Amino acid sequence: MIFLLAPGNVGPTRHHGGVYREAPPPERLRQAVRCLWWAELSGAKRIVPDGCLDLMVGGGQVFVAGPDTRAWDTTAPRGARLHGIRFRPGHAPRVLGVAADELRDQRVDLADLWGRPGARAAERLLERPSLLAEVVAGNLREPDDPEVGVLLARLDAGAPRVAAALSGIAVSERQLRRRFTLAVGYGPATYLRVTRLQRALAAVRHTADLAALAAESGYADQAHLSRDCRELTGQTARAFFARP
Repeated sequence: MIFLLAPGNVGPTRHHGGVYREAPPPERLRQAVRCLWWAELSGAKRIVPDGCLDLMVGGGQVFVAGPDTRAWDTTAPRGARLHGIRFRPGHAPRVLGVAADELRDQRVDLADLWGRPGARAAERLLERPSLLAEVVAGNLREPDDPEVGVLLARLDAGAPRVAAALSGIAVSERQLRRRFTLAVGYGPATYLRVTRLQRALAAVRHTADLAALAAESGYADQAHLSRDCRELTGQTARAFFARP
């Protein structure tokens, strides 16, 4: 998930009274984990889909934020703190032991996923959120799925259509789509829309014009960008990309 404090920034960033910071994961987790992060929130924040799942500590809870298909808003009292670890798309089930599509658009307590071991892990993390990487490393068991990895890489690289990204992978299309959904949380078509939006979020830093932004991010045209933006963020493209 992405907090619209400063998406993708590494290092402390202030925005409307909040602070957000990312750090790279330990070397042993870099295949499965995108980053560790810390946030101090103030007021309402909008979170938009990014294809990832997060394990989070905050507000007296330890929970998993599943893969989002729509934006959601969170409200926190001034100074509320969250710690999290963000899995790379397709890798969270290797740690959580549950298919990602079972967690789609949900926030689930770790104890509900892991039972007593989850409750014990939650107690440790509430006392020391800095143990997030250790807890994840201790539960990283399942091997990755190489064919799903190839498909993810092609979609991230800007494949224009799912059919083009599937071409040449030595697994039946039906089987690969099923494995992709289990690993990522939704099918390749939804992921393609999410990753295009993320490319647009990165490109808006140097491209303010919506037509140019659509072309640079892989959309067919500005109308395509506007349609996907409204469905994934709940806002018009003009309003969404005008954010600081």
